[in-house]
Parts: sequence; C-alpha cells; structure tokens
Amino acid sequence: MSQIPKSSLLRELTLLGISLLLFTSLQAQDATYIRQHYRKQEALIAMRDGVRLFTSIYIPVDSSTSYPIILVRTPYGAGPYGQDAFRENMLPSILEAKEGFVFAYQDVRGTYMSEGEFVDVRPLLPPNRSPREADESSDTYDTVEWLTRSIPRNNGKVGITGISYPGYYATMGLLSAHPATVAVSPQAPIADWFIGDDVHHNGALFLSEVFNFFVTFGRQRPGPSTVNQFYFTQNMGDEFSFFLEIGPLQNINRFYMNDSIRFWNDIVKHGTYDEFWQARNVLPHLTNIKPATLVVGGWFDKEDLYGTLTTYREIERSNPESPNMLVMGPWAHGGWASGDGERLGTIYFGGKTAVWFRENIQLPFFVSHLKGKVSPRLSKVTVFETGANAWKFFTSWPPADVKPLRLFLRQGGGLSFQPPNLNEMPFAHFTSDPGNPTPFTSAINSRVRPEYMVEDQRFAAQRPDVLVHQTQPLTSDITFAGPLTASLYVATSGSDADWVVKIIDVSPPPKGDGPHPSIPTGGYQMLVRGDVFRGKFRNSYSVPEAFVPYQITKVQFTLQDVFHRFKAGHRIMVQIQSSWFPLVDRNPQTFVDIYHASPDDFQVAEHRVYHSVQYSTHIDGLVREDE
Repeated sequence: MSQIPKSSLLRELTLLGISLLLFTSLQAQDATYIRQHYRKQEALIAMRDGVRLFTSIYIPVDSSTSYPIILVRTPYGAGPYGQDAFRENMLPSILEAKEGFVFAYQDVRGTYMSEGEFVDVRPLLPPNRSPREADESSDTYDTVEWLTRSIPRNNGKVGITGISYPGYYATMGLLSAHPATVAVSPQAPIADWFIGDDVHHNGALFLSEVFNFFVTFGRQRPGPSTVNQFYFTQNMGDEFSFFLEIGPLQNINRFYMNDSIRFWNDIVKHGTYDEFWQARNVLPHLTNIKPATLVVGGWFDKEDLYGTLTTYREIERSNPESPNMLVMGPWAHGGWASGDGERLGTIYFGGKTAVWFRENIQLPFFVSHLKGKVSPRLSKVTVFETGANAWKFFTSWPPADVKPLRLFLRQGGGLSFQPPNLNEMPFAHFTSDPGNPTPFTSAINSRVRPEYMVEDQRFAAQRPDVLVHQTQPLTSDITFAGPLTASLYVATSGSDADWVVKIIDVSPPPKGDGPHPSIPTGGYQMLVRGDVFRGKFRNSYSVPEAFVPYQITKVQFTLQDVFHRFKAGHRIMVQIQSSWFPLVDRNPQTFVDIYHASPDDFQVAEHRVYHSVQYSTHIDGLVREDE
C-alpha cells in the first residue's frame, strides 16, 4: 500500500477528471443497454397479512430462454417510479444485466410506495407466531413465491443481495428461505446496532452517523410516496463545532428531532443492551441456512464492518456444511459496487480491486448458482492484504496457519514483543476534557468521510490527551490476519470513561534533504484499525458499572479484524485516547445516563494506562508468515 506522491497530485487530478468523464459515459451506455434489452413492470405484491409491497421488475426482452431472478429489498427506494422510468444500472452490477437475469427491486413495508408500517431492523417473530403475522423474513418468502409464480420464463431460481440496510434484508432472506432461494449475498449487512454496526460500537454512540441518518430517515411519512419527503437543510459546515455547540445529547431532541423521530427516541430510551436491542440482533437466528452465501465487505467500512465479519462467522459456526464464502477488499462502505477500487483517499491499492471482484467473484457466484453454468472454482475466503496490495485465498478465516502474537505497552512510549520489567514506571497518564475532546479527523467536514479510516494520525499523536506507543523499526515483515484484542489496565479519577485504541502503520522517516523530501509519505501514520469501548459496559452491556476512582480496572475488547502487512523498516504504533469526537459522542466521565446528562455531569478526568509487570496493557493478534 502506498500514498500518492504530492509531486503527482496534478496528474492524479487530471486522471480523476478523465475517470469521471469515462464513468459518466459508461453510465449512459449502461442506461441505454437496459432500455434496449429489458422491459419493466411494476406490481403491488400482497404479503400474508394483506399488506402490499411495491416492486419494480425488469425482464429481459429476449424470450428465447428462461432466466433466474435477482431480488433486492430496500428502504431507500425501488425507483425510479413509473412504467417508462428505467434504472441507469442494475444491482448488483451491469455485468449481471448483460449476462441476463430478471431483476426485482422492492420497497420494504412502510417505505416509499409500499403499504404498511416501517420498523427499523424489525425483530424476527417467534416460531409460534400466527400464520398471518409478518416480518422481514416472511415478506421475503412471500415475495419470492409471487415472483416465481408470476414472472414469465423464470427458471425457478432466485438470488438475493443488497448492501448495508439492504444487506440486512438479504440476511433476512436466508432465514426460513423459500425453496427457490438458492444464492444470497449479504454485503456490509447490519447485524447488531448496539455492539458494532452504525449506531453503536461497544455501547458508545456513533454520534455523527446516527444524527445524519435518522434526522431524515426516521420521520414518519403521511403515506406511500415516490420521493423522500424529509430533508435536513442546515449546513453543518464543521461538524466538530456543530456537535460541540449542541452540548449534551438531550439537546439534539430539543433542537432537531422534536420527538418526531421514533428510532432516535428508542435509542434514548434504551441506553443499555436490553430486550429492545437483543431482539434486533440477527446473529442468533443464522441457523439451518440452506442457500449458498457470499458475504462481502471492506476493510475500511466505517459503518458495517462488524456486521460483515460476524455474519460470516456465525453462518460458518452454525452451518458448517452450508456453502459459505467471504470476500474482504480494501474498500469503504459499498466501495466494491461502484468505482474501480484503486484507492481510498491518498492510499493506493495497486489496481482496480472493485472491478476485479465484480468480474471474478460476484458475477461467477450468481451465474454458477442461478444458471448452473460451469465457472472458475471460487475460493471460500478471498481477502485483500493491505500493506502488500495482494489478493490472498484461504479455506478459512482467520487462515489456518496463523500464530498468536502479543504487543506490550512499555514505558516512555515503547511498544514491544517483550513484557515490561520491574524497573519500569507503572503507568502513563493523560487528562481528558469533554469540553475539548480529541477529534477523529484533522479535516473540517460536514459529515463523516470514509477516508478517516486510513487517515494520517500525526494530528492526534501531537495532542497531550493521546498516549502514543510504538515499536522500533521492524527488522522483517509482520502480517496480522484476524481480530485484534486490546487488554487495557486502566484507572480514572472519574466514574466512567471511553477507551479508544488505534493500531497504526508508521512509514519510515522521509528520505532526502531540505523541506521537500523525495518521499512525501515518510513518517505517515496510517490508521489500520481503531475502535472505542464505553467503559461502564466492561463486564456487561446490559448492566453498566461505575469505575471506582483510581482503582486499577481491566477493560478488554476486540477490535475488528485486519489483514495488513507491516513491512520491514516500518513501525507498529498504538494510540490510546478517551474521546473520538464527533464520530463518537462525548462521555461525561461521570456514571450517568448519557442520553439525559446535564452540562454539570461533564467533568475533566485523569486517566491512567498501566504497563507494569502485574498490570501489563497489551494487544493480542494473529500473525502469519508471508510467502
């Protein structure tokens, strides 16, 4: 992995302009192809409880053969609406359109042109439900039943896919799947909105994401409509200042939500992992899976990395005989579906990774399972190794040949494969001020940009409220493959605290003399993985506990997986801090219900992180030998 040299910036901008023109041209070609080769019909499909769901259906004009069906269920609109209004591209991609499938796009209940009431991540009904009761799984079943009975010249096989929220609906299609559903690809699917996806990470609210989504998406509609009737028109400008000026979370409802957004009110009411959140966790239901699955995600997905990895793992654990595949590429949220996947921000991945995926994995997956065509044998696990810019293929994830490796924090900002000794200082400390929280990015943004997932962390390393520990330059490559676990021994003067841990790849110092080094990436501190843990949930997400001031306490949590090569000459860095604003809401550092905290609850606190013989803060990972 490399950063684009500054000397090449003009050339890159020129190429970007050319790429945008080519992309626009290709979009126009795709739209023309769809109009020429497909006819469209619209239908209201009745569910078992009588609610009718709007569905746009695209059928190949060529009637000389039969076609399988690809279904996408979405809360974001199945449009464009109208018999003569055609999509510019087919999901999952134009490749499937040119191969020849029937495509069906459906507004889930309560959205756009579908009837019924919308419920966010609607809980699955119990097995003893009434035959006429409906949930997302039964809606999918009933839709597949109608499509296979009603669409002319279909071959009786259905695939389901979707990204993000539609990925969640694809997962719902796996549960009690219709016999015709033979292939499902949940892509960046939601799995659990309290533990790791979108809304919370380890109990901490992902403030910017939640606000920007629910300030419009969560408003109740007056009735079926072809357009989203709600917009947030305020220019946030600098979101750091915007959210800091709002103050405590209770002011969000007062100033913006106005009690009209049901799911925001649900979040506020359910500040712990209670029955409300547990009922929306899809993972326990991933049993008896019959369709083949292709779970897809990106290493730099700021929204649903957790859902991708845990969905794959749970299907694998509970359904060992089910054909289950995983693809993880160097992508932001949904980056595999559009664009070429060459870069994220200034980080270059060596080639058109998204194009390669669409041509060599996604298309063959649907063609082989839905059309029965012989296609190249697909690997069970296909993962992109960042830092090396290479695709790797395994029979399991993590790979079978990994070994455990532990990194210890040491005094003086050290990070070592050897544990501390008796002569070292027992801890490092810093002051955390909720009135001056640590920003998650150096950029001035109006909302979270995916580039923060690989951003240079030197801006944070310079702050007094961030602890920085790093290894000596590595003498050989080290590749981490799998989850990373942070085991922190901490103490605080307050009664609650957040703990943010970041794993960083530090490039060697710049070469050359003078103010314009020949390697402008020198010293770049690339964020490889970072996450937050709300300290009061350290023993239970359901029953929070206060910290006893200055009592040494263990806080352990799993960072999401990585597949990254730290090259010889680079350093591994760990940064630890207690705020990550406004990506994450501010912890008052007093043990209170944060959603109803008052300004007086926000207190400055001293935090200690221990690295002694007895209390050795460390990071555990899995490493493998590079070929």
